[in-house]
Amino acid sequence: MEDIKDYEDEQMQDQEDEQELEEQEEDEVSKLANLNQIYANKIQSQAAEFENFRNRTSKEMSQIYDNGVRDTVLALLPIVDNFERAMAGEADKSGGLYKGIEMIHFQLVGALEGLGVSKIAAQGEKFDPNLHSAVSHVDDENYGENEIAAELACGYIYKDKVIRHSMVTVAN
Repeated sequence: MEDIKDYEDEQMQDQEDEQELEEQEEDEVSKLANLNQIYANKIQSQAAEFENFRNRTSKEMSQIYDNGVRDTVLALLPIVDNFERAMAGEADKSGGLYKGIEMIHFQLVGALEGLGVSKIAAQGEKFDPNLHSAVSHVDDENYGENEIAAELACGYIYKDKVIRHSMVTVAN
């Protein structure tokens, strides 16, 4: 009988030990799950930060490129203007000098267009202070109110930003 009692006590002790072991395992699993969640949140946060960094860097690089294009085009515009003046002042339009100037002008304007630079329409358009700079005003019945009568210098746009405003004469 005593053997049975010892056996029962031993089994109860084993059950208690198993319950303690299960509780310890559950506590450890819970701790590990919490740690896992913490690390997963950190990884997710760092991934989001990296994505933001990559987007910001890409945007900054694009802005730097656009500013470089604008600055370069702004430096080239007086050259384009001089070619246009040379072509306008040349009396012999069939001569070799005129043809050479015309070809260089065509090539330079083509390069600017290839970069995405476009001319601002002015002649006959309504005056827009965002695109045009009024140099003078004329009274002329042939033009409507605030209509551009003459373009003195062509304006240019790059990606919806004005590089140089058109210098115009506006009719009142």
